[in-house]
Amino acid sequence: MAVGVAVVGGRVLAAVSAAVAAVAVVAAAVSAAAAVPVAVSAAAVPVAAVAVPVVAVVAAVVAVVASGGAAVGLVEVGVGWWVVGCDELRLARAYLSRVAEPPAPALARFVAEVGPVDAARRVRKGDVPESVANQTSARRDDYRAEEDLAEIDRLGGRLVVPEDDEWPEWPFNALTVAAAHGLRCGLAPLAVWVRGTGDLAALAERSVAVVGSRAATGYGQHVAAEFGFGLAEAGVTVVSGAAYGIDGAAHRGALAAGGPTIAVLACGVDIAYPAGHQRLLERIPHHGLVVSEYPPGCRPARYRFITRNRLIAALGEGTVVVEAGRRSGAKNTAASTAALGRVLMAVPGPVTSSTSSGCHDLLRSGEAQPVSSVAEIIESTGRLGVDLVEATRNTEVGLPQGEALRVYEALDLRTGASAEAISIESGVELSRVRALLPELELIDLAQRVDAGWKRSQEGVARGDT
Repeated sequence: MAVGVAVVGGRVLAAVSAAVAAVAVVAAAVSAAAAVPVAVSAAAVPVAAVAVPVVAVVAAVVAVVASGGAAVGLVEVGVGWWVVGCDELRLARAYLSRVAEPPAPALARFVAEVGPVDAARRVRKGDVPESVANQTSARRDDYRAEEDLAEIDRLGGRLVVPEDDEWPEWPFNALTVAAAHGLRCGLAPLAVWVRGTGDLAALAERSVAVVGSRAATGYGQHVAAEFGFGLAEAGVTVVSGAAYGIDGAAHRGALAAGGPTIAVLACGVDIAYPAGHQRLLERIPHHGLVVSEYPPGCRPARYRFITRNRLIAALGEGTVVVEAGRRSGAKNTAASTAALGRVLMAVPGPVTSSTSSGCHDLLRSGEAQPVSSVAEIIESTGRLGVDLVEATRNTEVGLPQGEALRVYEALDLRTGASAEAISIESGVELSRVRALLPELELIDLAQRVDAGWKRSQEGVARGDT
C-alpha cells in the first residue's frame, strides 16, 4: 500500500521546502526498510513561513508505515496541515462536498473543467468565476476535509468519488445528461458518503426504487413490504429514503428477505433521521448501504429532501410509487424518474383513499404504468426478453356459457356434491355433467373434494355469485 505525505493547502516557502526535503530523505529510508512505498509532496496554498516540526512528521511517517498505511497522522503547520496516509484527490472531493449546497451546477462545471484538486485549491483561495463564488463563498473557509474523512472512517464508512471503481457510473450519467438538457433533476453528486459493506456500483446494477407517502395506510405498508421482500428475494436491490411509511416498509421487507437495500438520506450518514428509524438505519449497512451526498454532521432540511430525491430516482432502474397524495414528495421522485428516462410504475389503490390519489393521477396521465406484483415490476425494469411475467391461467377466461354455466351455477361454494346431485340441480344430463366438471376444473372454476364437486376459490375470487 502506498503512503503519501502532503502539505495540504500551502505555498511551501524556503523553511518548509527544506523540511519537506528532510522528511523525504527519512521517509525514503523508512520506506526501503519497511517495503512500503512512501511519497512526499507539497501543494500550493499560502501559509506563513514557519519552522516545521520535522521530528513529529517523521514519527508520523514511521507510524503509518508500521501500520501498513492504515493510520492517518495530522501535524498542523500554520493554517495548513501535514497529512500522512491521505489521498489528495479524496481530500479535495471531501472539501468540495461541503463547500457548496448540492447540486451546485456552477461548481460542478468548474470541477469538470479544472479537476477536483485544482478546483478545491482555487475555491479556498477565492480564485474562481463569479458563478462559482456565489455558491461557495459562504463556506469556503470551512475546511473540514480531514475531520470528515476521519469521522466517516470511524463510522465504518467511506467517501466514494467518481474516480473510484465503486462509483455507479451508469446511474449517475443519467443525471449528467439531464443537467446538460437543462432539467432541474439533473447533476450528478461531486461525491457520496456511504456506510455499509456493499459495493455501490454493484448494488445499483439491478435495483428498483420503492417510494410513497409517509402517512401510509395499512394497505400501502403491506404492499411496500411485500414488494421489498419479493424484490430482495429475487436479487434486486431496494432503493428508498428511509422515511416513515412506505420507505421504511420497503426497507424492512428487503431486510426480512436477507437481501440488499440502499437508504438515501437528506442529511449526513452519521445522523439517524427520522429518529424513530435509528435501529433500521443501524441494520441497513449490514445488508446494503446508507448513502448521502451530504458530509457527516449535516442536518436534514426540507429543501434537502427534494434534492435527495433525484439520487433515489437515479439509483433505481425504475421507481414504484406505492401510495402518494397529490402533494406527496414521492411525486417529486416520480417526476425525476420520468425525466431521467427510467421506468415509472404506480400501484392502484382504493378510489376512496386520498393517499392513492397521486398514484391515480400518474396512471391517468399515462406517466406511470400500473403494477400489482413483484413479477410485474421485474418485467418492467428487468432484462429484455428474460424477466417476463408468466401468463396466469384464466386471466382472459370469462364465465362458462350454456350447459356449462348451468352446471357451474349448481356447484356449492362450501360443500361438495355428487355428479348425480349436480345433474338434478342443473337439469343437465348426467353424462354431460360428468364431461363438463373436469373442463371446469381445468379453468379453475370447479374443485374436486372428498364429497364430490364444489366451486373453486379462484371462481369465488373472481366475483362470481
